Amino acid sequence: MSTTGLAEIACYFLIILALTKPIGAYMARVFHGQHTWLSRILRPLERLIYRICGVRPDSGQRWTEYAAS
Repeated sequence: MSTTGLAEIACYFLIILALTKPIGAYMARVFHGQHTWLSRILRPLERLIYRICGVRPDSGQRWTEYAAS
């Protein structure tokens, strides 16, 4: 393998390593239902998609409904 190839692999791993902590913190906030910096942009879009598809985000699904969908 050439030096350029090794440098690309090292650069790739450094980028992945640098993004792990911020993306993990963002995902933790999303999964806990907390406000994120993308909420202002994505929340209205999410509501629109839910409305078009007929999804009620406040109600859960039973396993039979999940299997049917």
